[in-house]
This record gives sequence, structure tokens and C-alpha cells, in this order.
Amino acid sequence: MQDRGGRINRRALLKSMGAAGATATVITSCGDGMSRTSGISGAEFRKSVRLATAGPGGSKEWRPGYALQFLPPEEIPTRGADSDTLSSEPKQKLLDFYRLMATSRKWETTMKDLFLSGEDGLYGSFHTYVGEEAVAVGVMGALNEDDYIASTHRGHGHLIAKGGDLNLMSAEIFFKESGYNKGYGGSMHITDMSKGIMGMNGIVGASFYMAAGAAMRGMIRGTKQVGVAFFGDGAAASPYYFSAVRSCKNLEIPVIFVNENNFQYMSIPVADTSPTKYISDFTKGLDLPHHLVDGNDIAAVYNATRQAVEWARAGKGPSVIEAMTYRWYDHSGFAGARVAEEGATGLPYRTDEEVRGWMSRDPIPRYRRWLLAKGIAEEAELDSIEEQAQRAVDESVEFARSGRDPQPEAGVLHTHADGPVLASQFYNRKGVVST
Repeated sequence: MQDRGGRINRRALLKSMGAAGATATVITSCGDGMSRTSGISGAEFRKSVRLATAGPGGSKEWRPGYALQFLPPEEIPTRGADSDTLSSEPKQKLLDFYRLMATSRKWETTMKDLFLSGEDGLYGSFHTYVGEEAVAVGVMGALNEDDYIASTHRGHGHLIAKGGDLNLMSAEIFFKESGYNKGYGGSMHITDMSKGIMGMNGIVGASFYMAAGAAMRGMIRGTKQVGVAFFGDGAAASPYYFSAVRSCKNLEIPVIFVNENNFQYMSIPVADTSPTKYISDFTKGLDLPHHLVDGNDIAAVYNATRQAVEWARAGKGPSVIEAMTYRWYDHSGFAGARVAEEGATGLPYRTDEEVRGWMSRDPIPRYRRWLLAKGIAEEAELDSIEEQAQRAVDESVEFARSGRDPQPEAGVLHTHADGPVLASQFYNRKGVVST
């Protein structure tokens, strides 16, 4: 573990100890050796870097179905700091959380059925967020309306939780002029800057610097706005990730990095790509807050985010939240999915037992039971919220169906400064192709 100069190689030491499943603490023995050889006078190295001793990453034992051993409890705890923090919020806010989670689930499930039925001829990429709703709603519930979020390709739940318009979302999926992007973007590029939503993004890892730039803008202007960068376990392998967190730490930029760890990238387990037990171990040496939470527990997500927001607004810089969760469907599209049935089965990289196990920890029924157990809501109230959510979804589909298809000449609009002039060269006044 020493180089030719007799200095301790901390990187090699931590890697070997982490691989052995140990909790590594770099104490004075390492620091003294470093200070003697580096010529630094009076320096002390007492930082502790605690590495997780158990987790899905770096496991040689990973096989399809392995994620079952990381199932959270069946119920959200009704006691403890997370539960107490959430239950201290006004009842209407807690019911709004339930409405947003239910709306996200029903919108995506409805879209899934429409894609599979072929009734409306829908096409294009569609990455479902089903099963992860507690993360989006828990995070957004701790933000202000003018805070920024940078989403992912799997971002429908983020947009709905931040207050996005269902009608405009549905119209975009139908590629209508009335959609969020006027039919230009489809599922992966929906944006709503009026809500601080900088957009879903097809570029893996693009959220890091987008959120950082927006948060820096707020920091310079003194608005106390924070930026949230959502990313999956796969995006943590992006070359931008560590440098973004490091730079935000150096400059104390108010960014919250939210990792939605669902174990499986596109179809490759996190165990094959992460050398540490958890993604949040990557940046622990940067001396910033890290929160590892049950991503299907809205109370845990909300409390962690509230702490991270308070830290950011106080001018202390970034935080990392890793939320362990699970997606019910394939990475993109609907392989293994069926109309009017929940979850995708028969996928080669995970077992059906694993899927059903994680579906049994559905974040929405868990939150519903928590609300009932705490005496915050009654069954009839929650039933009514679900009915209203389904009506809103159904109405958004009808809005989309009644929308106008983009005109053919619109293909050259918004791409060149003289787009309208180009369009007039190919189409006459009646909209017919010129010959």
C-alpha cells in the first residue's frame, strides 16, 4: 500500500478495504505519514471515510433476483424523525402528495395501455417512472416553486410532481401542436421553465451541470434558489458526475444530487459497474452531506430533502441523496408488459419474483396506509383523490386526441433563424408541396 517514496496510497488502501466489505477509517497513522513526506508543516489528516459494508454495488454474488434482499419494510414507520417531520406538515399538503403520486401512476399506466393497445397509433420512446413516485413527490414537496430541477429520460413523475400540466404532457406524447414542445420533443424532452423544470433529457448525466448552472445563477442573484439534479445509477458512471459534485463543493453551489438507484441501469446490474456498495459512497470523501434512504418511503425522502434544502439555502453548498427504489417496467418501451396489468414480467435480467417483491412495496399504498395509521386521512378522502386523478388523466387524453397535428412545414421551424422563409419555399399558401 506504499509507493516508492514510502507514502501510503490512500486510494489503493480504501479500494482494497472496501472490496473486503470493511468500514475504512483514515486516521492519524495515514495522515502523519502523508504530512511527513509532503513537506506540509503542522497538517493533520483525521477525516473519516465510512464505506458501506453491505449494498447492491460491487457484489460478486449478483444474479437476477438479487435485489430481493434489499426490500424495504412493508410499512412506512409511523414513528421516528422521518415520520414526525412529514406528519408536522399541514393536512392539505400531505393530501396533495397523495394526489400527485396517484396522478403520476395513473397517467403513466394509462399511456402504457394506449401504447400497447395501438388504439391511437402512439410511437416513440417512453421510459416509465412507475414504482418510483415517492422520490419525485418527496423531493419536490421540500422545494419552492421557483427552485430548479433537471430531470432524466425517465422524467414524467418529476414533471407531474413539480406541477406540470397533464393536458400539455399528453398532447406532447400524441405529438400535437398543443403539446409542451409543440410536438417536437415527445416523451424525453418535455420542459416547463415556468415551473423551474429545465426539462427531461435524453443525454445521460446532463442534469448535473444544468442544475449546477441554474443554482449558480440563483446564488449570484441572491435568490436562495436551489437546483436539483436527478440521475439514475447508470448516470453515476458519467465522467461528469464526480467533477460536478466536486466543483459544486468547491464553489458551495446549492445543488442537491438525487440518485434514483433502481439497481439495473438499462439491463446491467449496478453490481457490475459500481466498485462501492452504494453510489453515494463515490463522493463521501468530499466532505458534504450524504443521505441514503428508502426511495419507496415518502417520509424518508421528504425529510432528507428538507435537510438538504436547508443546507443549500444556508450557503453551505451541495448534498447527495441516494434513494433506493425499483422500476416496474423495462428500461424503455413495454417489453413484458400487458394492457390492464401492472409490471413487466419475463425480462432476462431480473426475475419475476423480484419484480413482484418490489411491487409489494408499492410506495403509493404504503403512503396511504401511513396516512390512515396516523389519522390524517380517511379511506373515503383518499378514494376521492384517486378518482379525481383518473378523471384528470382521462381528460388530458381527450385533450390530446382533439389537438391539431403539426403542419408539415413546421419541420423547419425553430431550427433556423429564417425557418419561416425556408418553409415558404417548400409549401404554397394552401399547404401543398410545391413542385
